[in-house]
Amino acid sequence: MTRQATSGQRTTGSGRRRWSAVAAATAFGVSGVVAATNVAVASTDTTEPAAEGSAPADTAAEGTAAEGTAAGGSLPGEGIEISFIQGVIGDGFYISMECGVQDAADALGASVNVQGPDAFDATLQNPIIDAVVASGPDAILVAPNDVEASAGPLQRAQEEGIEVILVDTTVNDESIGRSRIASDNFQGGVTAADALAELIGEEGKVMVISVNPGISSTDARQAGFEEQIATYPDIEYIGTEFSNNEPARAAEILTAALAANPDLNGVFAANLFSAQGTATGLVQAGAQDDVAVVGFDAGAAQVEQLEAGDVQALVVQKPYDIGYQGVEQAIAAVNGDEVIPEIPTDFVVATADNLEDPEINQFLYKEECD
Repeated sequence: MTRQATSGQRTTGSGRRRWSAVAAATAFGVSGVVAATNVAVASTDTTEPAAEGSAPADTAAEGTAAEGTAAGGSLPGEGIEISFIQGVIGDGFYISMECGVQDAADALGASVNVQGPDAFDATLQNPIIDAVVASGPDAILVAPNDVEASAGPLQRAQEEGIEVILVDTTVNDESIGRSRIASDNFQGGVTAADALAELIGEEGKVMVISVNPGISSTDARQAGFEEQIATYPDIEYIGTEFSNNEPARAAEILTAALAANPDLNGVFAANLFSAQGTATGLVQAGAQDDVAVVGFDAGAAQVEQLEAGDVQALVVQKPYDIGYQGVEQAIAAVNGDEVIPEIPTDFVVATADNLEDPEINQFLYKEECD
């Protein structure tokens, strides 16, 4: 298989309202995957959080080669080339994931190139996938932009013998992806619904601001939120609006929602840019004291808004862990070792009161890798 860099790639060797229940129970766990590969074991809620900038806790099972040496003393990823295609460039979530990818590649001896589209849009990402497939890497780590539209290019990658690992988002075709590594996004939506309900005293009007329909992760968050918020009889859910991953559009949606529903009490903003725009819109409308916001993700802007009290809680994913484990599974697949088909990663919930807790702030998203 021909291995060459694609142009433009980076290559490496490598508030005022407080939700007391969230502050008291900041970690949300999902069922762990009890399985080992010859490279690593997935770690979820059964271990302590990883230190910032380090591998996920307990990724190496006893007797495996994850610490760096395979049989004969060589690194298990030696000679393996991996392409990491982000969901969108410049997003703190994917930057943090890239840090995990790079650290795992360095530890295991693989080489990685990283690229992604300028917007979360399959029409922009698919040509990048096609170009990567043409360059012939051994494996692709990819966050697909659409559950249907992204499937064709990824199927072609598999037909070319390239190992495909899906990270963060997925496609509907279950034949695509040797491993799927992501947060339990449905449960993340449930967690957000409970947080928002507590913040507004379990009564009032709420809405969701999300990205676009057809994205596996945010679709699941929306579904989890909708199912759980329906269990609160005095809360009226007025629906979901989509921001196209643009903070300015999210702010516009919020302004329009307030005009139509001046008694709006709460918003679940389902991703980083939606949360950023929602909080901005509330400040612009002077409504930040009247509307509670639970955001998803923890980029620098979201943390600032949390500290200012414009957002009351953030459901924080662990993208570093997703990236690290993605490389581990890619190397296992290329080497013909056992691959874990699905790996869930868990959350922590950040509030202004717990931001200094090292078990919380280590998971806040990075602007650049160390």
